[in-house]
Amino acid sequence: MRTFSLVAILTFSAVAAAAQSLPAVMPAAAPGLAPSSSLRTYALRLKPGQDLRRELQAFAEQHQLRAAAVLTCVGSLTTAILRLANQPGPTQYQGHFEIVSLVGILSINGSHLHLSIADSTGRTLGGHLVEGNLVYTTAELVIGEMPELDFRREPDATYGYQELVVYPAERKKSKSLKNLKRKKD
Repeated sequence: MRTFSLVAILTFSAVAAAAQSLPAVMPAAAPGLAPSSSLRTYALRLKPGQDLRRELQAFAEQHQLRAAAVLTCVGSLTTAILRLANQPGPTQYQGHFEIVSLVGILSINGSHLHLSIADSTGRTLGGHLVEGNLVYTTAELVIGEMPELDFRREPDATYGYQELVVYPAERKKSKSLKNLKRKKD
């Protein structure tokens, strides 16, 4: 019993000392911090013949999504086109495929999406989602928007690719402030 109490006191003391050494409020631009946001969700269904990538990008444009992610996707494809790891161009597959997973970032500033599909034997392939992936029966998606964030693609010096950089979203001026300014002019 005494050993347990001593361990609990020492652990609490160490945690309290560590907490006192941390700043009360972390600066927003501190390197390594992961900014957070509330989440607004959208549910949609794509129909036979629609292009999965094109429809997702059109959805982002229509809703002016600056920071969103694909939360889930199930469905099927008749044509699958993937850019596989370390390959210069896409590879096309014909047949009937189940969408096993679709994940990634969706933004009007540039999207980065990965698709995994399974054929009728259960063999699974995955890679970058490019245009030309055609829905067979359905693609049922849930998209999560993070309205307090802004995803941008910027060159990364390591390899030269356009990589994700997360910014806080610009605050929009309220209509009442805009109207007040107009009245003054």
